[in-house]
Amino acid sequence: MPDGRVAVRAWSTLTLIAALCSLPPPSHAYFGLTGNEPLSILPLSFQPEDGPARAHFKLCDRLKLEKKQRRMCRRDPGVAETLMEAISLSALECQYQFRFERWNCTLEGRYRANILKRGFKETAFLYAISSAGLTHAMAKACSAGRMERCTCDEAPDLENRKAWQWGGCGDNLKYSNKFVKDFLGKRSNKDLRARVDMHNSHVGMKVIKAGVDTTCKCHGVSGSCTVQTCWRQLAPFHKIGMVLKQRYETALKVASATNQAKGEGELPHTPPRARAEPFSRTSDLLHIEDSPNFCQASMYSAGTSARKCHKDKNCDAICCGRGHNTQSRVLTRPCQCQVRWCCYVECKQCTQKEEVYTCKG
Repeated sequence: MPDGRVAVRAWSTLTLIAALCSLPPPSHAYFGLTGNEPLSILPLSFQPEDGPARAHFKLCDRLKLEKKQRRMCRRDPGVAETLMEAISLSALECQYQFRFERWNCTLEGRYRANILKRGFKETAFLYAISSAGLTHAMAKACSAGRMERCTCDEAPDLENRKAWQWGGCGDNLKYSNKFVKDFLGKRSNKDLRARVDMHNSHVGMKVIKAGVDTTCKCHGVSGSCTVQTCWRQLAPFHKIGMVLKQRYETALKVASATNQAKGEGELPHTPPRARAEPFSRTSDLLHIEDSPNFCQASMYSAGTSARKCHKDKNCDAICCGRGHNTQSRVLTRPCQCQVRWCCYVECKQCTQKEEVYTCKG
């Protein structure tokens, strides 16, 4: 009989591996976060040839960055790693939020490039989720000690400061916001598309800020709360993705015209909800063009032919009324597992019939 602790540890490892194997594969697409091209394609794994000393220089040079952004990337070894983390985080969350939609956040080169040339709702979401991903990743990197230029959040504005004893390590949103604003830079206020893109990037940052929570633990005799240790934490990024997806659903369309008297741009066709406050202050995502339907293959997506759908839930919508095919398959999985004293798990093999639904062409 093998040692019980070893066997249990081995079983736990196998269970974790099985769980990871059941997850969708990681995306090879990522967000580049430049003003001209917020999406780029680059392998997520990168092995430098010159050793770790200048590894981040090589990675910064390979990213599609503008001159100022490359300089910001190079000045702190942690920035390149954080950019890659933000890229993966944002891309995977985008694909998760749109997994049941006609547009499923397709990031292949030509589709991505064509969407970014237009002012669709999908473009608005991409700008927002990418800036949110970088803001989130940078704040977490600071608190994790992976950056040279920032550390934990010192939270100088916590209420009742005298009643709090600062402890733990808060996510440094203050530094993160400043970094991302500098990284994205400023765009011309005269060009409506540039204003909309920058606005949507700021919406992503605002959603991160709105999701900050203060976490506290009590210290004292018999659990009394004579002293509190508190720190601020960002909301899980999945919650950020859900909020931005809701903003996508209610995005506002804006239009421009030239004021002949003043020579200034106006937004005469903006819905009342957007006109109620200045353009830069609304928290809605904004777009300037109607989106295509993404049903058929086009320059913007591969269409929905052969896409997997869920019967009685979204097949009609995703398949655009073309109907769907049904395929049956038989799967064998471990089932009715029981832990046997002391050191192993015994499972039966169960056969299950499963139906897969795919859209017709």
